[in-house]
Amino acid sequence: MHYHRHSFQAMGSPCTVHLYADTESHACAVAQQCEAEVRRLEQKYSRYRDDSITAAIHASAQSGNPFPLDHETAALLNYAHTAWEQSDGLFDITSGILRRAWDFRSGRLPSQQQIDELLPRIGWNKLHIDNNLLHFARPDMEIDFGGYVKEYAADGAAAVATQHGIQHGLVELGGDIRVIGPHPDGRPWAIGIRHPRQPGAILATLPLQQGALASSGDYERCLMVDGQRYGHILNPRTGWPVRGLMAVSVVADHCLLAGTATTIALLKGGNGIDWLNDLELPWLAMDQNGQVYGTLTDPVSSAHA
Repeated sequence: MHYHRHSFQAMGSPCTVHLYADTESHACAVAQQCEAEVRRLEQKYSRYRDDSITAAIHASAQSGNPFPLDHETAALLNYAHTAWEQSDGLFDITSGILRRAWDFRSGRLPSQQQIDELLPRIGWNKLHIDNNLLHFARPDMEIDFGGYVKEYAADGAAAVATQHGIQHGLVELGGDIRVIGPHPDGRPWAIGIRHPRQPGAILATLPLQQGALASSGDYERCLMVDGQRYGHILNPRTGWPVRGLMAVSVVADHCLLAGTATTIALLKGGNGIDWLNDLELPWLAMDQNGQVYGTLTDPVSSAHA
């Protein structure tokens, strides 16, 4: 079999598709199809594009008109509702508006007044979906698919590869991974989980033959002010970064589920470990003190901050 590696940049992340196929041309063509699916979803749901569904939803909200949802968008919003319920309201895709106060490249903290002005514009329970029509309680609210569309895209790209006859491969979108199948000889993919405090170091190496792995932590985007680290995972109730866990990795059948689980665990703060234990999925986490917890095997001996 021919091995093909295809790399590209999308969704603000380095992306790589690893495929095995009978011919090099087949592997190359399928890899291009995988990239096309990722780019389709980026274009459709990006908050940075004026021609995206997200922009159209916001324009509709400002006009006070309900927005008609296509099947895929309705399904993604239904998933967001389930995640909101299961996280006791912490996973809230209306909270992306907090980025207007938080600029993680500025080196400065926002004022409490800046945050307080945004909090009334947050709340999944302020949205209503009826007959695939999306209604906003306030015209100045927003939704942000960025918290889970990359994981959804990893699953989508893997599905495209499978539909084109690929049985062995892996999709990685900025650390969110969906395994299509093991190496042709049955070997699992050896996936490294990065250390949240030691650049270039590996916290654990995980063998995966199928399923997905997602990782998240305060190392992705953070702000250091007076020796205090402020991560990018923001509590929708307070508008401030959560504390408790530095990093979380979760294994699940689908990358979308794994990614949502890592985000909710981080949002749970000091209760994140208990929530992960109840989840009954394989996981690994490091708390603010550098202590490693979890059910995933092979944490490296140096895995302390």
